[in-house]
Amino acid sequence: MLTALAIAGYRSLRELVVPLGRLNVITGANGSGKSSVYRSLRLLADTARGGVITSLAREGGLPSTLWAGPERFSRGMLAGELPIEPLRRKDPVSLRLGFAGDQFGYAIDLGLPPLDKATLFPLDPTIKRECIWSGPVLRPSALLVDRQGAALRTRDEQGDWQTIPQPVASFDSMMTEFSDPRTAPEMITVREQIRSWRFYDHFRTDADAAARLPQIGTHTPVLSDDGADLAAALQTIREIGDPTALAAAIDDAFPGSQLDISTQDGRFEVLMRQHGLLRPLKGAELSDGTLRYLLLVAALLTPRPPALLVLNEPETSLHPDLLPALARLIARAARQSQVLVVSHAARLIAALEREEESRSIVLEKHFGATRIADADDRDLPAWKWPAR
Repeated sequence: MLTALAIAGYRSLRELVVPLGRLNVITGANGSGKSSVYRSLRLLADTARGGVITSLAREGGLPSTLWAGPERFSRGMLAGELPIEPLRRKDPVSLRLGFAGDQFGYAIDLGLPPLDKATLFPLDPTIKRECIWSGPVLRPSALLVDRQGAALRTRDEQGDWQTIPQPVASFDSMMTEFSDPRTAPEMITVREQIRSWRFYDHFRTDADAAARLPQIGTHTPVLSDDGADLAAALQTIREIGDPTALAAAIDDAFPGSQLDISTQDGRFEVLMRQHGLLRPLKGAELSDGTLRYLLLVAALLTPRPPALLVLNEPETSLHPDLLPALARLIARAARQSQVLVVSHAARLIAALEREEESRSIVLEKHFGATRIADADDRDLPAWKWPAR
């Protein structure tokens, strides 16, 4: 389980350390930085899949994603006596992402490419440093895998450092470039942990959404990001998951209703039998809210729970009366996975905050930078970034 998420230099996240528990609810006013926290987690996930540089390039590269304010504020700026203006920079330009867990921690530091390097890839940042350590805080004695520039070193069984002869490209994470389980088993563990993270963000429910239409079906223990395999995922829960929980989730939200899956020539389609109707409704006939709730049911009742499940604004298109049922589903999922929910729906937030082991994180802006409301250093987990 992750115990802390750390981001520095990404959009409004100038320097943010977020404490995490089993069930986490991130909320705040519009523009407070909720989406940036979600995106930073996705960037961390991309490091283990070899996509962090590509994802940053899609956002416009480092120039578009870096913290846009000054490196630091003077006392006069904070007091409102002086205008906000850049001061002489002390540290190099960087975007840093990391997390601490109950077993291992990881951090990556991305910076600007050398000015004298001729390249047609100006949006590609350079990976300056990557580290994996044991325990909650980075210490020299706890460091297990260390990448500085192109050089990579790991500790052997005696705890001594050994240098890996194969250099790592400046645009590649060590997570994807080195995979020897004998030399760096910790890296394999952290990489597979990150790869198991699952994200669901704004399922399509429009008239042309794939979830509304019959689709080729195979065993689907994990719902796809776009929800296209909804019918197959729901049927998989029925056959190898928890069919009782599935039926209860449907009845909790739509009393008297039943879910059915039809098949024809290998294509699966969702059907809903509702009280008072003479025939079941097909996926194409369901309301946006009903379809989205079914998609969330399939994601949350997965027979293959991830280490971390992240939901971004799951309340979209849902009627407020469905939010308590959704909260109960999320709380159930948190028994098997660490869950992080980004939301601004007051009713959903209130229901989740009543759950055991729930942690509410309220974000706010201060001089353009995101911070946790009503939190001081004593409330935040200890964190130390690796130096370049």
